[in-house]
Amino acid sequence: MKPFMNEDFLLGTETARKLYHDHAEKMPIIDYHCHINPMEIYEDKRYDTITEVWLGGDHYKWRAMRSCGVPERYITGDATPAEKFQKWAETIPSLIGNPLYHWTHLELQRYFGITEPLTGDNAMEIYETCNRILAQPDMSVRGIIRKSGVKLICTTDDPVDDLKAHELLAADPTAPAVVLPAFRPDKAMRADKPTFPQYVSQLEAVVGYAINTVEDMRRALADRIAYFADHGCRVSDHALDYCFCEEATEEELNDIFARAKAGKGITWGEQLKYHTALLIAVGKEYSRRDWVVQFHFGCLRDNSRVNFRKLGPDTGFDSMNDAPNAAGLARLLGTLEEQNALGKTILYSLNPSDNGIVGSIMGAFQTDSPIPGKIQQGSAWWFNDHKPGMEAQMVSLMSLGAMGSFNGMLTDSRSFLSYTRHEYFRRILCNLFGNLVENGEYPADMERLGKMVENISYNNTLHYFRFDELLK
Repeated sequence: MKPFMNEDFLLGTETARKLYHDHAEKMPIIDYHCHINPMEIYEDKRYDTITEVWLGGDHYKWRAMRSCGVPERYITGDATPAEKFQKWAETIPSLIGNPLYHWTHLELQRYFGITEPLTGDNAMEIYETCNRILAQPDMSVRGIIRKSGVKLICTTDDPVDDLKAHELLAADPTAPAVVLPAFRPDKAMRADKPTFPQYVSQLEAVVGYAINTVEDMRRALADRIAYFADHGCRVSDHALDYCFCEEATEEELNDIFARAKAGKGITWGEQLKYHTALLIAVGKEYSRRDWVVQFHFGCLRDNSRVNFRKLGPDTGFDSMNDAPNAAGLARLLGTLEEQNALGKTILYSLNPSDNGIVGSIMGAFQTDSPIPGKIQQGSAWWFNDHKPGMEAQMVSLMSLGAMGSFNGMLTDSRSFLSYTRHEYFRRILCNLFGNLVENGEYPADMERLGKMVENISYNNTLHYFRFDELLK
């Protein structure tokens, strides 16, 4: 029987162990997609309790606690930090096979030196130990980033954001990493939402002119893309319920926009036409600037209307969406290509049944790029970033594409302790490669394999996003 989560955790062969310890383990981290607050980096936020780090805003953990019957008071309610931690600790033993079990113990080991499993019985002892360590000078947000070997972070930012935190960090020679914004214009593109009129007003105030037509909106987004570019941005991010491409005339689009801005409501079909027009417009800007665009699709959000009304979005009530994506994705990429708007693109589906769809469709668009893998399948996302989900995504990518060009892992997290997710991914990657070698499916060329592991862990991302221009 193997020891619990020791130095060879998830590394089942000698080849895997060598690849991880000699290559993957030493590579720095680029976290090119996350949801952390950049101002907390600038201000070097400190945490009073481990509860604040772990349970503040982490809907992964909230879902697990609810599944174990924990009352909402101990999840998002008014219970004390110690009480909430106790309930989380009592939840942990039930999470056998869940990535939360692995992530929790990796974080305990790497940041707090705690190797014993967390349970309800030792919860308060571990709680006090973690809080005592969090009070140490090197366990501020900046200290955690440095301990984690993070070289560059891309946050997620709305077009109306002033990017003040990024300005401050860029001017700070003591900043622990390069911190760049990522352009997330979803609110400008969801004309079907009741908040759309208010958002258009916000955007008008930022750009300094009225937005009365779709062409005005294209101009406003182009202006904000330029502003983001001036702040070092070179990546965007779009959330799609599912993939689509529904074109319309300019007259139709202006009619749709006018009704949406006036709060009169539009149909779902009209929303897709408006959304498509703006995806093409920003795609041209991204391609011209050699930005990377990320499309996240396949999520069914806010399924519990009762809890959405109580707690709002991103609180643990989302799920996978089984809406078809193949035809819509092919049409979208094809239309962007025809419009000279298809640049470097990363595709993430929340539904693992789309792995083959993404892998086969992206192969049709791998043309005319100076960098390998112009169109990428993103790493296993959200409900899939567990061991079998990561394995399935990588096996599919190996089967249909070129694994050596893969950009590897990101955190997609709101927690500064989540950088161990890169370690988790790298261990799974090395184990997959090790199994192929040990089974005679790939030669034991450790130099070539080691370089491939290093590339997937760090170097591919460095070059694909042009971060090498910033990290000399």
